[in-house]
Amino acid sequence: MMSFIVHAVMAILLLCSMIGYFKLVGKKLKLLPEFVPVFVFSSIACVVYIGGIFNLLLPGAILVFFVGLISFAYFLSKTCLKKECIHFKITFFQAMFFIGSMFFLYLLSISKLTHYDNFSHWAIALKVILSTNAFPTAASELIDFKNYPLGTTSFLYYICRFAGHSQAVMLIGQGLLIFACFYGIFGIIKEKKRFLLYGFLGAGCSVLSFFNITIRINNLLVDFILPIYTLVLFVIAYRYKDCMKKACICTVPIAGLLMIVKNTGTIYAGIGLLFLVYQWLKNREKPLLKTGIMLLSSISASFLPYVLWSFHMAVSFQGVKNKFDVSADTLNNASAGKSGEDINNIVTLFVKSALDLNTRPALGVLAFHVAVILTMIFTITVLKKKWNLWKALIALDVVLISYYLGILALYIFSMPLDEAIRLAGFDRYASSIVVLFAGGLILCATVDIENTFYYRMNEVPDYRAFKTVESKDRYQKGVIGVIGVSMALLMSEYNGMYTIQKGYETTLPYEVKAVTGDRWYKKGDVDQSKYLFYATDRDSQVTNYYMQYLGKYMLYAPHVDGICAFYEDNMTNLLSGYDYLVMVESDTPAKYLLKKHYGVTGGEGIYKIITSGGEGAEKKVELVPQT
Repeated sequence: MMSFIVHAVMAILLLCSMIGYFKLVGKKLKLLPEFVPVFVFSSIACVVYIGGIFNLLLPGAILVFFVGLISFAYFLSKTCLKKECIHFKITFFQAMFFIGSMFFLYLLSISKLTHYDNFSHWAIALKVILSTNAFPTAASELIDFKNYPLGTTSFLYYICRFAGHSQAVMLIGQGLLIFACFYGIFGIIKEKKRFLLYGFLGAGCSVLSFFNITIRINNLLVDFILPIYTLVLFVIAYRYKDCMKKACICTVPIAGLLMIVKNTGTIYAGIGLLFLVYQWLKNREKPLLKTGIMLLSSISASFLPYVLWSFHMAVSFQGVKNKFDVSADTLNNASAGKSGEDINNIVTLFVKSALDLNTRPALGVLAFHVAVILTMIFTITVLKKKWNLWKALIALDVVLISYYLGILALYIFSMPLDEAIRLAGFDRYASSIVVLFAGGLILCATVDIENTFYYRMNEVPDYRAFKTVESKDRYQKGVIGVIGVSMALLMSEYNGMYTIQKGYETTLPYEVKAVTGDRWYKKGDVDQSKYLFYATDRDSQVTNYYMQYLGKYMLYAPHVDGICAFYEDNMTNLLSGYDYLVMVESDTPAKYLLKKHYGVTGGEGIYKIITSGGEGAEKKVELVPQT
């Protein structure tokens, strides 16, 4: 009870600290309200991350926390001294967005981690950092993929350090980043009273969840963060095209964090930065040289986190072999580690997968091409308007094709053969770029719609904002239609996440945690005991190493092996090599053999292995059930 109260108080103080930063950024930088949360969260993540690079992770987090609290106290005291009432000016859109976000954040607050990659990297990396208050080193036995950047992990560390380290808090931290990005995307709308624009863009953002089905937001994977962060960069570049100073200020922490979200983050950040350069060249804000230097400086500054990570890897992980490392020899010889037949099979499967209309990414690409073509025909023949949507389609097609070629190169040159031959992770890679592709088109369509209205808001009284009564009627019906689509898609996403959470007790993570618990040790001490996990191999949960990763995460132990069947003549020899036997799932053959040879029931639980004999004497094993 006391622990809950402490975490609740700290969570409230953390919220106050963030509000302090919101007020500070809003007052000093005068950014659009939509950009403030994503700017603040990205800045916090980058500062904490830089602290981790220089072995000052905890001091950096504490400093960020208290500076935010001081800012909050300053603005609160200033308001009290002026004897002003604290009032919040909230628009209808902001209220709707807040309510919708709370539904999903509540669901995240009762959710648990289930996805494989949470336990193979993202969650275990966060657990190590929270346990040691330091970035992993080359000696960190629990983390297999040490070259994965720690951008979002740094932000989650900051949230969990003060609000608690439960899986739900981890998910809420990730959710804050995601919903801050969605809020920032709405900053592209200039005419705030045109609710049709909010409804259309809201429906478009809801559509993105359709292509995010393989990722979802109820896990710590970052494949969805990559494209929506890039979309925010698009919006910032567009809204501040006539104020390059603000565009550059906003870009630095957002692009900086994007580059250290994942190894491919530099690609997505590069796309966003290229669009910023395009806007600068297109608008030629005066003085051109001064704004050019400012732009170059901001782009250079945004590369700082990535450069620091590369330096950190070169110094701290020298000689460590990492996943997806590409050597000069590999680049000089495309078939390194793969035969010509292997490469041919990879290319064939890749093309087939990329064009398979039974998959959501391929279906989405086709659907959006058809939608754009039909829309352009309608606007030219009926509305008599010139939209820029077709230009966006061409540009995004170039991005899409280039990205797919890059993925293919990854499979051929870098990825291990056993993963490349089955295109491991292709659904996530494809979903990420299709989210960016679709999101870019939706943003452009929103701008085109905004520019299509006959009257501009504030040019005439609100009651005269429509050319005719019929156009107002169509407008109102359009608002109802897009809101209906948004609600349907959001409810579908919510119900999908709820169904996953409702079925948690049937998942392997639940079964493992029920037996082992979720262990956290003071000072980050690692459990060096050797564990042998036993379970049936349904859904390949043992042979694909899922159960073993779960065991490592839950026990905070690096030495975890898995088995799905006992062989009677080798049982004693096998068990003698371990300190504990963990029965995650039991079956009749296992129970029979364990009862016959060791006198235990063989039910789910942990058994301490006591070995005696050996070196000439007969080796004996005793199993002692643990509570």
